[in-house]
Amino acid sequence: MNRIEKTFRELKKSKKKAFIAFITAGYPSLSITKKLVRAFAESGVDIIELGVPFSDPIADGPLIQEASVAALKNKVTLKAILHTVKQLRNDVAIPLCLMSYYNPIFCFGETAFIEQAHAAGVDGVLIPDLPFEEARTLAVAALRVGVDIIPFISPTSSPARSKAIASSAKGFIYYISLEGITGPRTSMVADLARRVRQIKHITTKPVCVGFGISVPSQVRQVYRVADGVIVGSAIIKKIKESLSYSDMIQRVAAFVRELKDA
Repeated sequence: MNRIEKTFRELKKSKKKAFIAFITAGYPSLSITKKLVRAFAESGVDIIELGVPFSDPIADGPLIQEASVAALKNKVTLKAILHTVKQLRNDVAIPLCLMSYYNPIFCFGETAFIEQAHAAGVDGVLIPDLPFEEARTLAVAALRVGVDIIPFISPTSSPARSKAIASSAKGFIYYISLEGITGPRTSMVADLARRVRQIKHITTKPVCVGFGISVPSQVRQVYRVADGVIVGSAIIKKIKESLSYSDMIQRVAAFVRELKDA
C-alpha cells in the first residue's frame, strides 16, 4: 500500500475528506518551495501536488502560467524538482505528487522519469495533456515501481470514456469541475454533485475535485459530495500577494489551513 492509498484509507476511517494543495515547484524559488511543503504538511494538508513548470501550460490560467514562467527563469528543471522531493522525504511523510505536462517527461524519458521519481519519493504523477489511451508505456513502468498515474475526468468526458478511465485509475480520480483553464471562480457548477455521483458509481477509487476552488464555501461544497478537494491557483495567488512579507510562509500556510478547515 503506497502513501496515497494509505492516506485515503485513514481519511475514510476517520470520516474526513482530503485537502490537496498544488504549488508550482520553483516559484518563487526551490528553497521556498521546500519551506512551503513543510509548512503545509504541518498545517494538516493531506497530499501536495508540485507543478513542473512548462513553457506552454495549456490547461493553466494566468496565475499558474506566471508562476511557471518565473520558475523557468530560475532554471528550475524536472531533475532539480526530483532532487527537491528527495530532500523533502527526509522529514515530510505525506504523499507528494508531480503535476507535469507530457513534454518534460518525454524529454526526460518515460521509464527513466518514473524510476527516478520513485527513487526520489514521488507517490503519484498527473499529466493533464496525455490521454490515458497513450499512457501505456508510462503506466506499465509506474505500476512496476508503485507510482500512481492519476487520471483526469472532465465535464466533457462521455460515460463510456469515463468508465474506461476509471477502470484503470490508480491513486485517485481528479475530476475537473469546469471547462476551460485553471483559476479562481466565484461559484461552483450547479450539477457538481450529480457528476461526482456518476463517477463514484463506476469506481471505488476516491474522487477529488479541482479547478476554480478558492474560498472556504466552495471547499465545503466539494467536501459534501467528493472524497477530496484540490486547490491550486488560489494558493499561487496568495504566494504572489505575500512575496514582500518576511512571514510569507506563515501567511500562505494560514490561508491553506483556513481552506482545509472549512
